Amino acid sequence: MATIVAPARGAVQRDRFFLTTSFAMAFVVLAGFSLQFVMGRSTFAAPVVVHVHAVVFMGWVAIYVLQNVFAASGSLRLHQRLGWIAAGWTIAMVVMGIFVTVRLVRLGHAPFFFTPLQFVVLNPVNIFAFAGLTAAAIVKRRQTEWHRRLHFCGMALLLGPAFGRLLPMPLLIPYAFEVTFLAVMIFPLLGVVHDWRRRGAVHPAFVWGIGVVVGSTALTDAITYSPVGAALYRVVTAGSPGADVAPLAYPPFPDAPLIAGRPASM
Repeated sequence: MATIVAPARGAVQRDRFFLTTSFAMAFVVLAGFSLQFVMGRSTFAAPVVVHVHAVVFMGWVAIYVLQNVFAASGSLRLHQRLGWIAAGWTIAMVVMGIFVTVRLVRLGHAPFFFTPLQFVVLNPVNIFAFAGLTAAAIVKRRQTEWHRRLHFCGMALLLGPAFGRLLPMPLLIPYAFEVTFLAVMIFPLLGVVHDWRRRGAVHPAFVWGIGVVVGSTALTDAITYSPVGAALYRVVTAGSPGADVAPLAYPPFPDAPLIAGRPASM
């Protein structure tokens, strides 16, 4: 074990790319959600479930940054212990991500720059793709180069909502989804550039990670514009105000400030 761990520790300490980018990703998240609050588009008056969702997902950002700090400083025992907490945390993220998405769509309160059906497909596909990358990273935990790149791509995939709060989404209709995808790809492409400069070749983990990010985007579109998507929307919204909302029509621009998790009229 010592012969395996020692070189990995030295390699991690010498390569600060993943530590630096973890701080950059955290900054994107904090900037996006802080801007929402400053602009009056977010409020502490949101329902409790929205706050729980925020704590769970912000908690993952903190875990990701700490894991990179521990790895870069050689604190691999702390890294390993927190890693098992992170594995359980991922389950909470999947549950809360899907629950809040369904709740918003049932209220007829999907973001107006996405179609309701696109939104109800997008979030679950992304959260399952993230969970898949995280699971693969855990399986590859003894192969450092695979482990950290898979986690890196998983974290990048979660940046969509943060970029969506920084980009002028209403002006990007009907291409808000595609533009957000391009923004999410910034970090994986930086990873590719890093590998080319440092290694002279792209590590296969980035090929798989980027493949999952691109594949999740393609799958979202494929389901959204298929009979499966239409059926899914009917099941999700049955017996709720969302059932009266056209699944593939962009909702009208809100005429009042929105409170996350509540219809504008509440």
